[in-house]
Parts: sequence; C-alpha cells; structure tokens
Amino acid sequence: MTALRPTRRAVVATASTLSVAAITGCSADSGASEAAPDAGYRAGDGSVTLFDTDERGEPVELAGDTLDGETWDSADHRGKVVVVNVWASWCGPCAKEAPHLVELNKELNEKEVELVGINYRESSVATGRSQARTWGFTWPSIYDKSGSTAIDMQGKMTTQPSTAVLDREGRIAAVVLGATTQSTLQGLVEDALAEGA
Repeated sequence: MTALRPTRRAVVATASTLSVAAITGCSADSGASEAAPDAGYRAGDGSVTLFDTDERGEPVELAGDTLDGETWDSADHRGKVVVVNVWASWCGPCAKEAPHLVELNKELNEKEVELVGINYRESSVATGRSQARTWGFTWPSIYDKSGSTAIDMQGKMTTQPSTAVLDREGRIAAVVLGATTQSTLQGLVEDALAEGA
C-alpha cells in the first residue's frame, strides 16, 4: 500500500479510527441485531482500508432491482467514481451515518461520481423504500433480501453499514467498515477522482 497523500491525511484526521489493515467485523450487541436476529448483523468501527491500484483486482459486478422498481448495474457507470453504501432499516449505526450520506450526496458532481445503496437483508421493499425516504436517500438502492451482494462486492463489505469507493474502472479503491462521515468519504472520493485526472 502506498503512503497516504495529503488528502488522505485529512481523512485520517477526520476519521475516528483508521486502519490500513483489512478488518473483519465483530458481532454487535445492539438492539438492531435483536430486532432482526436472522439478518447476520455485524458491526464495524469505521476503519478504512485503502487498496493500491495493483491490489484492486477485477471490477465489481454489482447489479439488481432498486427500491423504486428500476434496475442498476455498475457496468453502466464505468468512467465515474462510484460510492456503494450497505444499509438497512434495522441497523442502528446506519441511522447515525445517514445524515452524512445525505450531505455527501449534496457535494457530489453527478457527472463524475455516482452514489448507490444496497438495502441489505431488509424484510420488504416497502420497508426499505419507507426508510430511505425517512432518511432522505434520493439515490438508488438495490434491494438485497438474500445478502448476495456481499459476493458481488468481492467479500470486502462485511459489516452493516459499510461503504466502498470504486475507481473509474469499477475496482474497489477503498472500504469503510462501520459508520463513517461525510468528510471521510469526501476525501476518499477526491483521491479516486484524482487518479483519473
């Protein structure tokens, strides 16, 4: 992994906990897991893993039906930086993270960056759609009741919430395991955009 550039140093300063090592989630004891005991809930600590360009492997192949009845396919967004966020209504840390995602979305240049959610192991599309509206999510979210998107995301998003930043080729450039902030994600997005400049 490469040394952190100035933008990444800013990310380090704003992130509550930063680790450049791969992190595995730990079991949560929050009420959210009790509300959905079969959901496979795992909490992260907000740690960030950065992947150098030669460590990124193949592009992500993420596709599915959204909460609004459309389809979304990562292949259609090559050339853009894509931010993928895993969330669920039953996930307490997701609720805390939600305002940060809304603020991030306001700052994104839609020509350069795409934000997409994965509504993970939600009980129904209606529940996911209602929660997305409550939190102010205006971007598409793929409905994933089975949890199969964990495979699509190459096994790197192991907690709820978690967020990945895909480079312009669709490869995973960074992953945050656990709730994150607008400023942390903004820094990661800026780094990914700079790679293609």
